Amino acid sequence: MTKRCFIIGHPVGHSRSPLIHGHWLAEHGLAGSYERVEVPPAEVPGFIARLRTGEFAGGNVTVPNKETVLPLLDKVSRTARMMGAANTLWMEDGRLHGDNTDAYGFLAHLDACVPGWAGRSGTALILGAGGAARAVIHGLTERGVRRILLVNRSPERALELAAAFPKAVEARRWQDIAVLVGESDLIVNTTSLGMHGQPPLEIDLSGLRSGTIVDDIVYVPLETPLLAEARRRGGIQVDGLGMLLHQAVPGFERWFGVRPQVTAALRAKLEADIPAV
Repeated sequence: MTKRCFIIGHPVGHSRSPLIHGHWLAEHGLAGSYERVEVPPAEVPGFIARLRTGEFAGGNVTVPNKETVLPLLDKVSRTARMMGAANTLWMEDGRLHGDNTDAYGFLAHLDACVPGWAGRSGTALILGAGGAARAVIHGLTERGVRRILLVNRSPERALELAAAFPKAVEARRWQDIAVLVGESDLIVNTTSLGMHGQPPLEIDLSGLRSGTIVDDIVYVPLETPLLAEARRRGGIQVDGLGMLLHQAVPGFERWFGVRPQVTAALRAKLEADIPAV
């Protein structure tokens, strides 16, 4: 039987998830499909009702629907509950399940790029305080990073997110980034600043220590100005494309029963789809 899977969002036309899952379906010779479905937030309950009929085996959820789907699910993973959002759905034993794989994707890519990073990351600096920052902080705390410095242009949001992780996270001022850079072993940009079409991320990296890991979850362009500057100063680059690839693995395994691999061929396919900017 051919299994149908989906990604819902609004807008959803930009999503590269069909490229990822289509590659794996072909690689493993599986009968299945993965399609984009445009679903505005007000129409999410209706789509969930369709999902319960068995029309789809499961799928992904992207902005702005990750939070909207949560109260409509029968069973929510600990991680999704902690995130307050679900990005992966599936039917199991007649019940609709939800998980959030963003933290998994972030950690899996970091593991692949910088093996042993956790043992050398006593202090992490996180830029931004949205859903992506929450996922990154959750992943870092799970791996034992004990000191996480959080900065956001809106300090109230930083304080609110820090309160959810009181033992590990310290909210700091955005204007103190230049000093905090020098204290950090790992720096992660979770904002959209620096993305093609968005305002630049203007921070001072003059205090960056050689060997500091700099991770930017933005992947258009693949090498953001932040990563380029970090490279020039002896930092270790981690781009955002790998997080997108790795976060897709658990969902594909749930729906199709095969655990796929993030390979060089898959990455090349996605890189070819990223416009030159």
